[in-house]
Amino acid sequence: MSKDLMRYDRMAQDALRGVVRQALARAAGPEGLPGSHHFYISFKTDDPGCDVDESLSKAYPDEMTVVLEHQFWDLTAEDDFFEVTLKFGGVPKYLKVPYSAVTRFHDPAVGFHLQFDYEAPENAPAPPPGAEKADGSTVVSLDSFRKKD
Repeated sequence: MSKDLMRYDRMAQDALRGVVRQALARAAGPEGLPGSHHFYISFKTDDPGCDVDESLSKAYPDEMTVVLEHQFWDLTAEDDFFEVTLKFGGVPKYLKVPYSAVTRFHDPAVGFHLQFDYEAPENAPAPPPGAEKADGSTVVSLDSFRKKD
């Protein structure tokens, strides 16, 4: 079998992210969330396109889940990202999340669930050699251990 140079897997993921975009656009409309619908949205907080309050990115250095149900404000669903304000510990926090950073979308009111593969953007900066990760471990470049010819 040939290698999939079309990247149908990525096309399918992008199409399904369009479902998330449409659901959020409807929830952002004047009628808000219809009936008992509500959303659990998980996303990669370390995605370079995310704009997440520093306290939240420290508490959730890799991924977090937000719930859009009763108390959310200023929800907008743009072509490539959504924005919303939610309260964390009683304090409003603004979030901007690209759809490409979303890893899960769940509407428990109707049992609808989508899961996505996350691919870091190709232009995302790589951590520098020796950079410490959030879990306290250290990233080490193997180049420093290779023989130099």
